Amino acid sequence: MPWYEESFGEDYMLVYRHRNRVNADREIREAARWIGLGEGDEVLDLCCGTGRHSISLSKLGCRVTGIDLSRVLLDEAVLSSEGLDIRYVRGDMRDLPFPDGSFDAVVNLFTSFGYFVEDAENGKVLSEIRRVTRPKGRFLIDFLNRETVKKTLVPESERIEEGIRIREERWIDGEFVRKKITLSDEKRDRTYQERVKMYTRSQMEAMMESAGLWVERVKGDFDGNPYSEMESPRMIFTGRVAL
Repeated sequence: MPWYEESFGEDYMLVYRHRNRVNADREIREAARWIGLGEGDEVLDLCCGTGRHSISLSKLGCRVTGIDLSRVLLDEAVLSSEGLDIRYVRGDMRDLPFPDGSFDAVVNLFTSFGYFVEDAENGKVLSEIRRVTRPKGRFLIDFLNRETVKKTLVPESERIEEGIRIREERWIDGEFVRKKITLSDEKRDRTYQERVKMYTRSQMEAMMESAGLWVERVKGDFDGNPYSEMESPRMIFTGRVAL
């Protein structure tokens, strides 16, 4: 089973519980300003997870669809979104279950790209973003910055959450950054893997251009600072789809 089918379950929500709604609100406010999202825009939150960003988009007045492969995370998203008009759909980012030109914009946040070993598979994700977005529609892709990851990677860390010991081991494996997560309690241990392909800015832009996505700006963080290869924590691509 691929790592992304095993890792995004109940334990994932514990490991990443520090990713909160306050951060999501701030990120979406900036994203909305950069790509001009407003009242009534139909937006796809690609790889929506537990719905943090979908909820923030909905509160801005957007008509939101969130899609994810994990049933567990989608169930949590539905519970968290009670009272909001958000549609959640289960699906694979390489083969989106929507007609051509369904959305005014697509957002892909929190390094939900680069999950596949082959460039062609990751390229399919970009092609699907292009396909389901209306002509001249907008996109935002929030990705890690390869050089900063290499400089700042913490090899090991450990903490306790709700009585469960969480140990995270991180390393660079060629073009990939990898993580092994071990959760231990009095009953059992369980281990998960994560693996993301670390593309450079030029590689990402070439893939996007090939898919019909025109990059207009690249930010280095959600404070809006310009991208710096050696200093920025993120690569946040914004632009429009081709006609």
